Amino acid sequence: MLKLFVLLKRTFDTEEKIVVQQGEIDPGDAKYIINPYDEYAIEEALLLREKHGGEVTVVTVGSEDAETELRTALAMGCDKAVLIEYEEELDPHISAKILAAYFQDKQADLILAGNASVDHATGQVGPRTAELLHIPYVTTVTGIELNGTKVTVQRDVEGDTEVIETSLPLLVTAQQGLNEPRYPSLPGIMKTKKKPLDTLELDDIDLDEEELAKSIQKVRTFLPPEKEEGYVLQGELADQVKELVSILYHEKKVI
Repeated sequence: MLKLFVLLKRTFDTEEKIVVQQGEIDPGDAKYIINPYDEYAIEEALLLREKHGGEVTVVTVGSEDAETELRTALAMGCDKAVLIEYEEELDPHISAKILAAYFQDKQADLILAGNASVDHATGQVGPRTAELLHIPYVTTVTGIELNGTKVTVQRDVEGDTEVIETSLPLLVTAQQGLNEPRYPSLPGIMKTKKKPLDTLELDDIDLDEEELAKSIQKVRTFLPPEKEEGYVLQGELADQVKELVSILYHEKKVI
């Protein structure tokens, strides 16, 4: 049986306005969603299961609040969900170490993740996890074909396509264009009540919190400066050119 796993992250809704208070992001009443790139990973896992059989398990690391997003993944069609509880602030190193510990005895055939998260956008968790598991990985994937244990992968390379042949076990990160993620259906939502959602602690994966020292130190969090108002130049073209030169010379000091 093909063992498919998807790494999921809970992120801010991309439509939410980010508020920073005293150097920290204040979530307030912000809405959370499945990281959009992870939805491509979920959809691809479901398509591969439909074609080759097997089982899809979605996994996340974080607080119990992430159960909502895991339930959404189950409603999309995943078979199982796993929440590895960790209440402290995560960074790519810690996330990868926890996930690698979880996968040690899972004999995963294919692990799929989003290419990056829309909040921090490091794109590191997938590759770091694969490195710790000593399995190959391919990033920015836009196509996957399985033939037994052989895998042909297409990946986006700055607008071009690179074709890679490799084998299972494998980790891939999904890029936009890989597929079109489905919406949870009403029957799918109803079935989530019968699907397992397991909650694990670090002890359950033989990991001690003392092993999770941060590798990244956050200095500060800040929003980009507000953009200045633009100029609307009036009059004939020659007059507009004169006014533009005057602005660049006298106000902006660029010429």
